[in-house]
Amino acid sequence: MCVFCDYLVKKEKVIFDNKLAFAIYDGFPVNKGHMLIMPKRHVESFFDLTSDEKLAIDDLITRTKAFIDESYKPDAYNLGINEGVYAGQSILHCHLHIIPRYIGDVSNPRGGVRGVIPAKQNY
Repeated sequence: MCVFCDYLVKKEKVIFDNKLAFAIYDGFPVNKGHMLIMPKRHVESFFDLTSDEKLAIDDLITRTKAFIDESYKPDAYNLGINEGVYAGQSILHCHLHIIPRYIGDVSNPRGGVRGVIPAKQNY
C-alpha cells in the first residue's frame, strides 16, 4: 500500500483534511513546519487530478498556511510538486510541498525553486 494512503487508513498524522484532500507534516522536513498536501484518492500525477480535487487542495493550502503562519512565523514560502520520478517524485502519490522559509536558512535564496537545477538558480 502507498505510504500516504496508509495515513488515511490508519487515521494517523493527518493535521487537516476535507472531503477530497488532506495535509500532514513532511516526514523529512526541509524546514520547521514543512507540510504535504495531497488528494485522498490515490493518483500519481497532479495533471490527473479532478477540478474538485484541485479546489480541495487549494482549500488546504490556505488553511495550512494560516496554521504555519501562526505556529512557526516564517518569512516566506516555497510551494512545489515533484511531477514524476525524473523530477524527484519519490512517493508516487501526488503531493504538494508547502515549505516555510526563514531569513538566513540559505545564504542566497535568489532563484527559489529554480534551485532544483543548481546551475540555473542564479540568473
